[in-house]
Amino acid sequence: MPPLWGSDKAVIIKMSAEQISQQLLANVNRFSGMARCYDANRPHPPIALLHVIGEFIHAPRPRLVVDLGSGTGLSTRFWAEHAEEVIGIEPNDDMLSWARERSDGYTNVSYRKGLADDTGLPDSCADIVMCAQSLHWMEPRSAMREVCRILRRDGVFAFVHDCDIPTMNWQVVAALQEFRSRIANLIDMAEKEDPQQDMVASWTKAQHLAYMQESRIFRVIKSCLLHSIEMGNAERLIGLQLSLGNTIRLLRRGFTEEEIGLEKLRVVAKQILGDEYSPWYFSFDTLLTVK
Repeated sequence: MPPLWGSDKAVIIKMSAEQISQQLLANVNRFSGMARCYDANRPHPPIALLHVIGEFIHAPRPRLVVDLGSGTGLSTRFWAEHAEEVIGIEPNDDMLSWARERSDGYTNVSYRKGLADDTGLPDSCADIVMCAQSLHWMEPRSAMREVCRILRRDGVFAFVHDCDIPTMNWQVVAALQEFRSRIANLIDMAEKEDPQQDMVASWTKAQHLAYMQESRIFRVIKSCLLHSIEMGNAERLIGLQLSLGNTIRLLRRGFTEEEIGLEKLRVVAKQILGDEYSPWYFSFDTLLTVK
């Protein structure tokens, strides 16, 4: 079966259990102190996801949805009015605290501290397991085994991750592309100079997909592209970049905002987007699987 996502070489990274444990811990700690920025600027899951999943399994109102790597609860609260119960699983204390505070008043939403490979939930409890914006921080084998364990028979695992640049102004798009290219180059340089300073790891969509296909955990794997519209301005554009893992990584290594190109991007965004809000068009890579 060919990869559903482009032509990336689907190679599972081979690491020892100790290496994986160290790198996953670094992934968790990376977002400490970023909850407010993350919650204010990251996109919400697309509403179309509700309809797509409902049609996929003929279950318009699931009994239990589990949100892995729930962060500040953006993707957990998303399900509050559409499921009997929603449980967010999040390992970062700052994110977890923020999510609980923001979800106060939702009687069917709760959070637990846990990892994607160790949720603490009972076997076959969930109708839907969702992972929004966080699958790339999870080691494929252990995460998918846990997803399979907590999903009921015929349950759905849904992965969504926004892609591309939401604003349609070409000048801002060009500035963002330049910024992200600089970030990638600086990350490469920093890793070569001192690979042990910031020990983190991420896994590509192709790597997760390869394991899903090879393991035959799921009976059906389907990909699609979903869309949503939200409002954004210069402040949100910069906040969104500040909430990204690689930006955080460089700033914590001691790089300044000027050195990583954020100041230059801020000037362009302020001049062109300003304070007024305009429509942003988000696209989401979406993967649906059935146990």
